[in-house]
Amino acid sequence: MSGYGAYGVVLGVTVVTTFVTTGLWRIVALRHNYVHAPEERRVHTTTTPTLGGVGMLAGFIAGMATAWSMGAFADVFSATTEPLGLVLAVLVMHSVGAVDEVRKSPGGPTYLHDGLSAPAKMAGMVLAGSILSLAGVTILHFRVPFGEALGLGDLFVLSPDLSTLVTVVWVLGMANAINFIDGLDGLAAGIVAIAAVAFFFYSDLLVTEGLITTANLGPLVAVLVAGMCLGFLPWNVHPARIFMGDNGALMLGLLMAASTISVGGRSDDPFSGQAFFFYAPLFIPLVILGVPILDTAASILRRAIRRSNPTMADKDHLHHRLVRLGHGQWRSVAILWTWTALLSGFVLYPAYTGQGNAIVPFGVGALALALYTLFHPGVRRARAEANAADGSPSERAR
Repeated sequence: MSGYGAYGVVLGVTVVTTFVTTGLWRIVALRHNYVHAPEERRVHTTTTPTLGGVGMLAGFIAGMATAWSMGAFADVFSATTEPLGLVLAVLVMHSVGAVDEVRKSPGGPTYLHDGLSAPAKMAGMVLAGSILSLAGVTILHFRVPFGEALGLGDLFVLSPDLSTLVTVVWVLGMANAINFIDGLDGLAAGIVAIAAVAFFFYSDLLVTEGLITTANLGPLVAVLVAGMCLGFLPWNVHPARIFMGDNGALMLGLLMAASTISVGGRSDDPFSGQAFFFYAPLFIPLVILGVPILDTAASILRRAIRRSNPTMADKDHLHHRLVRLGHGQWRSVAILWTWTALLSGFVLYPAYTGQGNAIVPFGVGALALALYTLFHPGVRRARAEANAADGSPSERAR
């Protein structure tokens, strides 16, 4: 079986298993009252079952088992302990999110509105990241773009202790970025699906060019993540019939971290004569996942300025602002999906063509999307209604 054929089988098994298991879990969640009721800090208006990450976990395990049974992935499963470490880390991260969701649900044995305490949740995420590092999924070295010109050197080789620390921080950053963006129906699953597909093609190109080996776990994890999201999306698009919950969002963040670490934190050779992104592959996810990463950075800065609890949920994320602009859930999600697709194309085009002129077509696309976002008729109507409610001079004169 060809490489793409083997990945296609894994993708199909993951999609189908996630879809079916999510539907079954939805029935269980409703029966046991694992739900999120409408409240001020949430957007949804109906009581909705949660913990949809259970279906994603089932899809991940089924996809991993399928890959393990296929000869096409023999190098991945026989070379290192990384696959086992990945599975253990996923189980830990899923458990942390699941406990948090159960404690926030009316059907949980101890109903706490805010779930796990921030230190307990952080400790669980650190444990998951540490397991990854101990199993070998760790950042060994990375390149700093234009480091030589800045007098910093271009290649940084990390000591074992620093490597573990950087890996854990990377996992924490990815997990929280996906968790923060999970605020509208289908938003997080769609963004991660687009990012995972883009990262798969990028990492597959690195394999083709011999910059990473066929034993690298990264491309397989990207396919698994894409399958989990695609299998979950039919249940989660607006109006959502189930939420992925923290167990799903944190798990997706961990898996994207593992995939990017496996690919970007291993190669110490620049791709001579090629595009910038081959030179610093660890920076790829910062571009592809630009939407959730930007939203997370803005959230941290906003809460620091307000001197508020950094773990407290609010309604000032990018997606909330788009809804308030007048776009509604569907259009807000589509806009952020499109931004992710544009950023992914901006990375993939020069990587595949070897040309650095992608900035022109993708810059035009970004400008068009920005204009659409700011001047759509729905936005103008929302502004007019806001002015009317405030009793602006133009309205009072009528």
